[in-house]
Amino acid sequence: MLTAVLLVRDGPLGDSGARPGEAIGSRPSALGGKCAPSALLEPPCGAWFGAFVPHSKGNLAEKVHDYEEKVGRKLDIVYTYHDMSLAQGTSLEGQLLTTEEQRVAADGHLLLLSWESKWWGGTKAQQPTWKQMADGDLDASVIDVQAERVKQYGRSTGQKIFLSFDLEMDTRTPANGTPEDYVRAYRHIHDRFRKLGVTNVVWTWITTGYLPHAELIKRMYPGDDYVDWVAYNQYNYYRCHKANWLSFAQTQRATHDWIRKNISDDKPLMLSEFGTANDPSQPDRQAEWYAKVPAVLKGLTGVKAALQWNYRDPGPHCDLAVAGDDAWGSLRKAVSDPYLNQPLS
Repeated sequence: MLTAVLLVRDGPLGDSGARPGEAIGSRPSALGGKCAPSALLEPPCGAWFGAFVPHSKGNLAEKVHDYEEKVGRKLDIVYTYHDMSLAQGTSLEGQLLTTEEQRVAADGHLLLLSWESKWWGGTKAQQPTWKQMADGDLDASVIDVQAERVKQYGRSTGQKIFLSFDLEMDTRTPANGTPEDYVRAYRHIHDRFRKLGVTNVVWTWITTGYLPHAELIKRMYPGDDYVDWVAYNQYNYYRCHKANWLSFAQTQRATHDWIRKNISDDKPLMLSEFGTANDPSQPDRQAEWYAKVPAVLKGLTGVKAALQWNYRDPGPHCDLAVAGDDAWGSLRKAVSDPYLNQPLS
């Protein structure tokens, strides 16, 4: 989202066989063999399953638990978003590793924190720019403060986090700056964390994976020395973007193959957001879509995590949440597959 000291799965019993109070380290991979994750949190025998779960301030743990009850298992990765409002000194919204996130991590989850160059609620003139970050203008007020916070969290818990800077950066230019500004900003943040001795971050670079942006995406890749995982967000939007209905395979394979050829042929890959709209005219369609996920995942070389997006996008017909009991049942069965049930330590 991160070697993590995530010791207990005490959530609902699912088809994976995880039981309340069971020590994760004592349970082998559902696929058998020695499958403990690497230092960069890569599961060698299968893939993590995670989700973005909509929540409000103070109820993340509750909403994660509710989601897990519906899907019949513990999430491996919980995905949350943060802005950089600390730059203005008026809000704690930009605080990485909130108390609630730490509570969720302590309950046996990996965290993927998406850190955006935004001030939610700020004016246009108050939005941080990539050039400001690259030039060090936000070091004292934001970047160093959060780097120290993440470092102390690692020292006190032994846990790593997945950290992403400006997901879907290929949609943020020219408003935030040029592609070159983005690369400079990303590298600067990475280097500040390293200089300050932060060793518990797994750097996760998240693009849209939208192939009409292919050349732009290549220009915005910070380089292999700065990225641990490569991730992308592809959906079956259907009527949301006036698109044709696409199967899970159709949403993923072309982008996967392009990433492997043009960005990295060996780094672990993450489907950092995946999901599908519902089709009210064919009530079984969403359930059938999720049923195909495990088989397709196994054919996507290097994909080591898949995170379901259980929310909506802006615009009409853009609700991408699981729509009903049949779809929940299908997703529940899909994520009980042994490939998606790996030990977290």
